[in-house]
Amino acid sequence: MILFKIIPVIDILNSEVVHAVKGKRTEYCPLRSKLFDTTKPYDIITILSEKYGFNDIYIADLDSIVRKKPNISLISRIIEELDVNLILDPGIIDVKDLHLYKQLKLKSLILGLETIKTFKVIENALKIFEQNKIILSIDMYNGKLISNINEIKNKNPLEVIEKIEKLGINNYILLDLHRVGQKKGSNSQLYFDIRQKYDGNFIVGGGIKDLNEIKIFQREKFAGVIIATALYDGSINIEELKKINQI
Repeated sequence: MILFKIIPVIDILNSEVVHAVKGKRTEYCPLRSKLFDTTKPYDIITILSEKYGFNDIYIADLDSIVRKKPNISLISRIIEELDVNLILDPGIIDVKDLHLYKQLKLKSLILGLETIKTFKVIENALKIFEQNKIILSIDMYNGKLISNINEIKNKNPLEVIEKIEKLGINNYILLDLHRVGQKKGSNSQLYFDIRQKYDGNFIVGGGIKDLNEIKIFQREKFAGVIIATALYDGSINIEELKKINQI
């Protein structure tokens, strides 16, 4: 049985945590939060883990994704020194990247449709890593796929996941970047349609606005949600959030 997880998101750019909005990465500003008075990733993850009890943390290494300068030393230090399970998106492009992250003791490595060059990268990942360590991120903008793979670019995810499922992927993140950082609600109807059609484990994110929305995803048997803005600005009461987070 897959337990429903609420997973805080840490977006790292220029080695500090930033506030992501609409996927416009050049406009991201340092994160300001009611939960901590720092933008240092190590310190924030320490607080999320030790003070608030989050075991799973999603890191988007934008230095790697955007600038091709991965925070390997920082990621390694977090893994070695903190009692957390890291779910990392470093913007995997090809098999060379896969071998770079094989050495790290990650809970999960994310392959983003936004960045991988070909479906062959997925096949290679499933050979190099255990199947349960690979999560495919279905990256979207307004419900259409963002991808370097021309045959699926701008397609409806419902048309594409069947092909991906046949490669052996069982774990997914559904992420609409257009909704990120706005607390207007996720692309829930599309997510429900995908969940109804496919049997994989689906984590959802992008625009999560309140506790009620999270409870709906839990009731509909999703694997979890990734959340940032509504958590960090205090829109969602963290004590209430912890009650439904099966840690």
